[in-house]
Amino acid sequence: MADLHDTLAPIEGPFNLCEYFLDSNVKAGRGDKTALICGEESRTYGQVAERARRVAGALRIAGVRPEERVLIVLPDGLEFAESFFGVLRAGAVFAMVNPLLKSGDYEHYLEYAKPRIVITCVDVLPELSAAARDSRFVKTMFVVGAGDSVDAHGFTPYEEAVENESALNSGYLEPTGLDDLAGWLFTSGSTGHPKACVHTHGDFRWSTETYAKQVAGYREDDICLSVPKLFFGYATGTNLMFPFAVGATAVLFSGRSTEDELFDHIAAHRVTFLTNVPTMINKMLTSPRCDEVDLTCLRLSLSAGEALPASLYSKWIERTGVEILDGIGSAEMFHIYISGYPGRVRTGSLGNLVPGYEVEIVNADFTPVADGEVGRLRVRGGSTALCYWGDKKKSRETFQGDWCTTGDLFRKDEEGYYFYEGRADDLLKVSGIFVSPLEIEDALLSHPAVAEVCVVGHNEADLVKPYAFVVLAPGSTGDDDLSAALKAHLKDRLAPYKYPRWFEWCDELPKNDRGKIARKDLKARLASTTV
Repeated sequence: MADLHDTLAPIEGPFNLCEYFLDSNVKAGRGDKTALICGEESRTYGQVAERARRVAGALRIAGVRPEERVLIVLPDGLEFAESFFGVLRAGAVFAMVNPLLKSGDYEHYLEYAKPRIVITCVDVLPELSAAARDSRFVKTMFVVGAGDSVDAHGFTPYEEAVENESALNSGYLEPTGLDDLAGWLFTSGSTGHPKACVHTHGDFRWSTETYAKQVAGYREDDICLSVPKLFFGYATGTNLMFPFAVGATAVLFSGRSTEDELFDHIAAHRVTFLTNVPTMINKMLTSPRCDEVDLTCLRLSLSAGEALPASLYSKWIERTGVEILDGIGSAEMFHIYISGYPGRVRTGSLGNLVPGYEVEIVNADFTPVADGEVGRLRVRGGSTALCYWGDKKKSRETFQGDWCTTGDLFRKDEEGYYFYEGRADDLLKVSGIFVSPLEIEDALLSHPAVAEVCVVGHNEADLVKPYAFVVLAPGSTGDDDLSAALKAHLKDRLAPYKYPRWFEWCDELPKNDRGKIARKDLKARLASTTV
């Protein structure tokens, strides 16, 4: 195989992502074009570039040195974007975490990341300030929203920092290179505390030039909106980096993502490019506003983060006519490396390889399996993380030479389409045969009474059987009659041993901070109860 690093033209000399994503737009004559919209406010590319220069200056005045971490704990908004680019401009390393966490979580992140500076907002201070004050590493915090009438808890108001005269006059751009450290992306933490995947400036350029431009096809005239929040790498790419790479416009909002919030923004801004997740796709479809709001402005939607059931995709297409590009990526690879392509989507498949990536589907001995057989996925490309920070053992297990070995199970057909079969640790061994919960969930979602479902394994007399947590569609009642109807529905579609022996009716399913169904929480809950 040819060296994948030959996919992109080499860059000699300095390369800084702030210049690549932001300053380049000003140089291209887009300084007066709207880059960001947030509520009643907006910023042009020129304004974002100026604010990022001020943030970089403020960070340098505060003593941040190249390759030191700066922890960003902000809701989506104008300050998040300018802080993100300001950190890069200063040559520091961004690390982004959810602004809705609790104090114990922040204590962990501060000890792990050891940031000199934290950028946060007043709403986060009740959970974060004590941990930051007790930290051995944090020198100060820049606090958005603090000022004359709002207490900064002894830290530095954000506007005071960026309006400092020295910061105002700073035009410095750290001459980083492609291989210099740029950012940490945290894993979803499915088996404990999230691990930080360490990425270089070149990693983020790679996914932008391959996936964003050659597959998703971002355009300068796009208006982009995201369900996931910017601290999650999926959204950092699709609703900040990738729009800026082509001079498009990103719509941001600080609150929780709800179907009504999305419909409001689509209607108000005529959004063309929507970053979505399966859970929200389902909520949008079951909302009466799906037929009330004009969605003809949408030209494309993305889906990632969790499996997109074929039945859900079919319902979306039937109702909206808007193609969804399903894909899989990871913090280890920064972004998506297998994806649907516009005009080539195959229902039920994640699509084809993104240019610049190679994958293998292997057995337990790391021997590639034949087409049609299920195995574990390995991937390599120019955006692979250097390591998991502070975890040499896990880094060696996952990053083997050029390869990143995932916990995802896949099969590939003869035409090069890839099909996701679940996580290796989620498979159920029922009647001596491995069963994917996703297959059962997809079949259940094809029944009109089921709005959302998660299937896990439950032991019965030391034998594993499927157990289904079900959120019902409006107007449906969870009872023995529905259980019997769902079992009959499944037996018409799946092998007999695959149907759930139990159904639990839920108002909602637990989600993690990335919007995925928290399967591990349901497993733990079931393990602590008696069926």
